[in-house]
Amino acid sequence: MGEYVVETQDLTKKYGDVTAVNGLNLRINRGDIFGFLGPNGAGKTTTILMLLGLTEPTSGSVFVAGFNSTREPLKVKRVAGYVPDKVGFYDDMTAENNLFYTARLNGLSDEVIQERINDALGIVGLPKVLERKVGEFSLGMKQRLAIADILVKMPDIAIMDEPTSGIDPEGISHMLDLIARIAKEKNMTIIMSSHQLYQVQRICTRVGMLMNGQMVAEGPIEELGRTTFGEGQFRVEVKLTEVTDAIIAAIKEVEGVLDVEPSDEVLSVTCSQDLRPQIARAVINSQGMLVEMKIESYALEDIYLKYFKEG
Repeated sequence: MGEYVVETQDLTKKYGDVTAVNGLNLRINRGDIFGFLGPNGAGKTTTILMLLGLTEPTSGSVFVAGFNSTREPLKVKRVAGYVPDKVGFYDDMTAENNLFYTARLNGLSDEVIQERINDALGIVGLPKVLERKVGEFSLGMKQRLAIADILVKMPDIAIMDEPTSGIDPEGISHMLDLIARIAKEKNMTIIMSSHQLYQVQRICTRVGMLMNGQMVAEGPIEELGRTTFGEGQFRVEVKLTEVTDAIIAAIKEVEGVLDVEPSDEVLSVTCSQDLRPQIARAVINSQGMLVEMKIESYALEDIYLKYFKEG
């Protein structure tokens, strides 16, 4: 179980005749920023509760950092951090006292706690407010304090439910940058549940789409895009100073190229793999002037909507 930070096997949760999660098989690697997507009622919250050992599955198993969430819930809570969509702190206590309180609940010594609080508040950009009461904080500051709370604990995995909810656009950008930085510098695995698809696309290394309690798609966004819309195909956008019949013919001769569609000075090339070096050579050999060439990116919203409509 050590290879994955999170692994579920046929995880199922039923409430009477209603199946909230149905045979979920999920694997998340250390250091991943995993975007957990799905409409209301898809089973995201139920899955999170089972991961954290806060509710028992009807059948199947779930492991977090090697611990069985059902049989070892206290061990799971020691290695997992959680930021709910509505963060809760004691408003009449200072930021420092709030962090001290939760750190002591996790069994940390005062010496370790103070050092970690200072480091955490510096990372989230709140070093000057440790003695201010949380009731005076804006929503964005409270969200950053919740991240600091996780950093004090230093878990293997952090689960964040709508971490940018209610924050202004500039604050959202800072929060996303902060989450990405923490995952990279602390090698912390992060599960981010969000309805804001562009935010997930910006920072997540992998995504999972839950519909009617089942995982309908999982993987890197580009891989999902090719699977969803092109059956494993790549689309390369080639911008030229001038499009000629000779250039089009030369690109079509490249092994693995499936189609070439011209539009003004741009060619859209569909191929079975990333053939940018071969396409560039074909353009140059045909006396063409290459301006730009890139793999066409897939919009997470388009992928999500396709599965949503089918679901």
